[in-house]
Amino acid sequence: MKHLNDLLLLGDPRLYEISKPITHDELPLVKEWVADLHNVMEEIRTKYHFGRAIAAPQLGIMKRLIYMNIDKPMVFINPVFENVSEEMFELWDDCMSFPNLLIKVKRHRSLTINYLNENWQLQTWHMEDALSELLQHEYDHLNGVLCTMRAVDDKAYKWRA
Repeated sequence: MKHLNDLLLLGDPRLYEISKPITHDELPLVKEWVADLHNVMEEIRTKYHFGRAIAAPQLGIMKRLIYMNIDKPMVFINPVFENVSEEMFELWDDCMSFPNLLIKVKRHRSLTINYLNENWQLQTWHMEDALSELLQHEYDHLNGVLCTMRAVDDKAYKWRA
């Protein structure tokens, strides 16, 4: 079982790598990976009082997997975005890989995400605002992009109060 000290922190070169798709043969591993993601996210929530989702690369699992737990646990395997809105909005973004730093970024207002669930069934979900922003943040992790790289300008950084 992975723990908070297994979380990759800002500066770790693995955070900048592009993750590989999960193959059907790897499906039995997903349950263990999700358990690790869940455990680390709960530890972040306890210590830092935030955390709605986490991407597998943040634990050094270089696979296209996102775990979200807001009202219920959700698993996104090999997600792909489409119908990304032109309309953008700004917000202060946070990240478990640098929990005390906030970054002002622009995100798309809405998008549609296609993904496989933990049963390898294709799912489609149109999301807006907070959920859209959240999944864009996690999806970026799958592509080796951190919100620090999306800062709106050189003054878009602040410490969490």
